[in-house]
Amino acid sequence: MTSWMVVTSADNYQRTIDLGFVKQGFKSRQRRRVMENMKPGDNLLYYVTAVQVFAATATITSEGFEEHELIWLSKPGEDYPWRVEVKADRVPAEEDWIPTHMHGPGLEYMQKWPAKHWKLAFQGNLHQIPDADFATIRQALAGTKQIKIPANPAKKAKTAVKKSAPEKQAAPVVKTVAAKKAVKKPAAKRS
Repeated sequence: MTSWMVVTSADNYQRTIDLGFVKQGFKSRQRRRVMENMKPGDNLLYYVTAVQVFAATATITSEGFEEHELIWLSKPGEDYPWRVEVKADRVPAEEDWIPTHMHGPGLEYMQKWPAKHWKLAFQGNLHQIPDADFATIRQALAGTKQIKIPANPAKKAKTAVKKSAPEKQAAPVVKTVAAKKAVKKPAAKRS
């Protein structure tokens, strides 16, 4: 068993929920990790970027596969083609997401970076993390109120995005409260 951390936007995390938390896509450059290293039974931790929180845990339930249905969004031309099926484990309500500053600095994985730059650990889409770190965050999420995952993932409807033209990519259609909670830095004072 291996533990992984997916770094995702609030919109893309919501798309995973709207799919019924049955699969997760990864960026094009993650082919080897997904296709050769991920296995059924592996752990998956979700980190949401703009609000800097650990949002959920899941278990990988399939081998990696390639699929190009446009679900998750980032830059034009990126369709997150390397995918695995997942089963939700801990999926708390948004108000119970765990801010990274509460546990992040103490995690073993973060020790790869200088103490003042530990947040560099969240650069990139997919990271293999120590099982102990996964267990720490999973335990922190254990006492939280869990959300109800949509029962019929076949309906995907609201957040699946259709490609209208090869050169165009649809804008995200999901806006979460978490995205609105993103901390804004005050403007510098002029003298």
